[in-house]
Amino acid sequence: MYVLDVKITGQERTMTRQVLLFISALYLGLVQGQVSYSIPEEMAKGSVVGNIAQDLGLDLKRLRSGKGRIYTDQSTEYIELSRDRGVLLIKERIDREALCGQTTPCALHFQIILEKPMELYRVTVEITDINDNAPIFTVSEMKFEISELANAGARFVLETAVDNDVGINGLQSYALKPTEHFVLKTQNLADGTKTVEMVLQKQLDREKQEQMSLLLTALDGGEPQMSGTMAILITIIDANDNAPVCAQPIYKTSVKENALRGTILTTVSASDADQGSYGIVTYSLSSSAKGLAELFEIDAQDGTLRLIGNIDFEKNAQYQISVQAKDQGGHSDSCKVIVDVTDVNDNSPTISIISESNEIPENSATGTVVAMMNIKDADTAENGNVKCDLNEETPFIIKSSSDGFYSIVTDDALDREQVSGYNITVTCSDEGVPSLSSSVTLSLKVTDVNDNPPVFNSAMYEASILENNSPGVSIFRIQAKDADWNQNARVSYILEESTVNGVGISSFVSVSADSGVINAMCSFDFEQIKNFQFHVKAQDGGSPPLSSNVTIRISIQDQNDNAPQVLYPVQTSSSVVAEMVPRSADVGYLVTKIVAVDVDSGQNAWLSYKLQKGTDRALFEVGAQNGEIRTIRQVTDKDGVKQKLTVLVEDNGQPSRSATVNVNVALADSFPEVLSEFTEFTHDKEYNDNLTFYLVLALAVVSFLFIVSIIAILSVKCYRWKQERMFYKSNGNLPVIPYYPPLYADVGGTGTLPHPHVFNYDACRTMDSRKSDIKYDGTYSRSIVSLETTGTATLPPFQTDKLVNEDSTEQQKPPNPDWRFNQNQRPGPSGAAATPDMAVGTGPWPQPPTEAEQLQALMAAANEKREGNHMQIFLGKVSEATNTLTPGTMGLSTRYSPQFTLQHVPDYRQNVYIPGSTATLTSNPQQQQQQQQMQQQMQMGPQQMGPQQALPPPQAAAAGPGAGPGADPGAMGQPEAPKAAQTPASKKKSTKKEKK
Repeated sequence: MYVLDVKITGQERTMTRQVLLFISALYLGLVQGQVSYSIPEEMAKGSVVGNIAQDLGLDLKRLRSGKGRIYTDQSTEYIELSRDRGVLLIKERIDREALCGQTTPCALHFQIILEKPMELYRVTVEITDINDNAPIFTVSEMKFEISELANAGARFVLETAVDNDVGINGLQSYALKPTEHFVLKTQNLADGTKTVEMVLQKQLDREKQEQMSLLLTALDGGEPQMSGTMAILITIIDANDNAPVCAQPIYKTSVKENALRGTILTTVSASDADQGSYGIVTYSLSSSAKGLAELFEIDAQDGTLRLIGNIDFEKNAQYQISVQAKDQGGHSDSCKVIVDVTDVNDNSPTISIISESNEIPENSATGTVVAMMNIKDADTAENGNVKCDLNEETPFIIKSSSDGFYSIVTDDALDREQVSGYNITVTCSDEGVPSLSSSVTLSLKVTDVNDNPPVFNSAMYEASILENNSPGVSIFRIQAKDADWNQNARVSYILEESTVNGVGISSFVSVSADSGVINAMCSFDFEQIKNFQFHVKAQDGGSPPLSSNVTIRISIQDQNDNAPQVLYPVQTSSSVVAEMVPRSADVGYLVTKIVAVDVDSGQNAWLSYKLQKGTDRALFEVGAQNGEIRTIRQVTDKDGVKQKLTVLVEDNGQPSRSATVNVNVALADSFPEVLSEFTEFTHDKEYNDNLTFYLVLALAVVSFLFIVSIIAILSVKCYRWKQERMFYKSNGNLPVIPYYPPLYADVGGTGTLPHPHVFNYDACRTMDSRKSDIKYDGTYSRSIVSLETTGTATLPPFQTDKLVNEDSTEQQKPPNPDWRFNQNQRPGPSGAAATPDMAVGTGPWPQPPTEAEQLQALMAAANEKREGNHMQIFLGKVSEATNTLTPGTMGLSTRYSPQFTLQHVPDYRQNVYIPGSTATLTSNPQQQQQQQQMQQQMQMGPQQMGPQQALPPPQAAAAGPGAGPGADPGAMGQPEAPKAAQTPASKKKSTKKEKK
């Protein structure tokens, strides 16, 4: 034992505290030590009681990690633990008088609990008294009526003061002033209290002084000293000179704590020698007994003491009651009644859980603490003796330590796979009659530990699979179970490395890690491998993982996948082998024996023989089981020398497989006879099979080509049909007509381009000529292009070359001046007028059409579309000499932009002229007549034009719309007569021809 004296010095007082440190080693390891502190009451909140960590030898880290806390069975916590500082602090103001009353010493008892591991330390804090309470009288004054005949030495009992402090700070002495007639006399009682009596030392004289006033002062022994006062008023009367006398100074009685109200405890009696009113004695309880008036009462006339309240042995085991006996003359006497309270078993044991664990690993060692509790019974003796038990069939026991602390520890090994949790019921009962008990139930979950490896259903698995299986097919499934829980029970399957015939097992099978399904990795062949075995490991997901192995044997089942093989007779293509049978052979003569084998097994290898065909089927037979070929009749002269037999060898599988063998038999008695026929004995060519193959292949190729051709034709037809639909029925989004300007030949000084240098321009014309565009494409040789209905067509290369050759040999003719016109004869819109001073051939292009002309063009296009008239316009190439043309040479392609299709061209047939001719396109009778006249002039044109012709010859212009890729080159040079106006029927026919 260690005793530590701690002295605390303040500004006003100096206090000394003793710290008692008891260190004891308990067998259970729960209570590690005991520390005692002594502090004064009324310390401020947050004041330091003591350094508990230092006194117990604990580290601050241990306090924090162990979640150190204070456990106390009191309703109010006065002390708190600072884990960061390791000290005990004042949590609530401590009033020793309220806490302990007059009991000394006054101490607080609590425990410090640590976890992981669980530890308990007992701490006692003694509360020392300070002089914070002054003596107090319960009444402010007392009145006495004293006869003047009172003798000296007469005693008058005074009310005692009450001082809640104890020890030196408690009530120490009394003082009475003045002291002329009375003096004070105190008497110490056995319980430590004092009685105060006022003793008359000088006889009173009513005639001198009828009333007296005294002051009684009660003093304590504290520093500074405190006091309380009470006034005493004395009235002097006559004629009563005898005081009441109690029969006995102390009365003792006992009562059970569960006694009913009204129970009579005892009777106090006193006698007075006086007569009359002075001899009547009344009884009353002393007013100094604080709180007793609520529990007890006394009959003022007969002195019977009764119980009027509820008493509790656990709160107060004894009561001391002061009773006063007073006569009418003011004399009195006092006696004391001591009431002992008898304990009754009225309190059941109280179970307080200090610390508990909600779960425990199943591999916990025996003796592991799962809960700590404090069990108390407020009763005493047998009624307070507590015995605790646990419910049956649990691997736990309860152990008791000193001062009512108990712990529940494991008594046997735990197995979560058998019992996953426990409900531990602690029942505590006392030894009272009848016995009282209390119980509490603790729920404890057993957590899993990876202590069980996976277990297979069998030590060895056998399975079979048909040969020629598909790779990846499932063979069967293995399964292992793990009795553990959650992750520890999650089983994974692993294929153990091994070899089969020198090949890794992973090439044959695979195992699904999750499901345990065994899959074939290849196609098995029974003839190569009939069975094999390997090992699979099942491993759980615990840490460390546990595993177990199992052997798996896979048998390959045979399938009829091999046809019979003929070993004899040997079939060769280079030589002919024949069996010779004499013509004198008897019936059943053995010609030969077919020897065949099947590499399959079982019934798949059972072979049967059958004669499929032969030269004379009535002459030979084949043994169905042995394959022997024998004669079934006598050989005659009519039988041919050469006999060919085809024998079918068939196995017994499902489906069956077969092989054929050809056997050549020679019916002859001598070898020369066989030899003469042997040269003619040739094998049949096996070209029939090859011929059939080639025929089928040729048929397939022809069919394929035919289908491709049909598809191509349909595609072209569909494409052309879509183009025509777009051409005729498009609304606003019309296809663009390619622009091909005419070719011009250079004749010298006319301003046109020379023949070898021809340029191509793509003209994109809009309704507003100022926004048009011309793209230069490069130099080209002479080409003649005619537009079909689709808008695109070119001459074949041979015709183009022919035209080029003809042009190169033909002398270029001069331009015809007939096609140049003055302003009045010039076609085009009204805005295309030339200025008077403008030279011929140098005029500008026509001005853009007006809005009225545009509207007229659109209406004309609508009429043309309605009537089905479609114009074909020959568009040539524009040369660099275009700017030398006169205003009257404007073609239709420069009048309208390429966005206009043929069906939308306005009806300008009255003012459209063919270059080199005065003919005008028309659809009315007058125009037809003019066209015929112009055609006659065109026929005479070549002789009259002379060297002034600047455009291509008439045959080139005449070949515009009608000259396609298949046009006759000779016809291109002939002028074409003007066509009459087309009727709707003729238009439809021409359209059909053009489509074809």
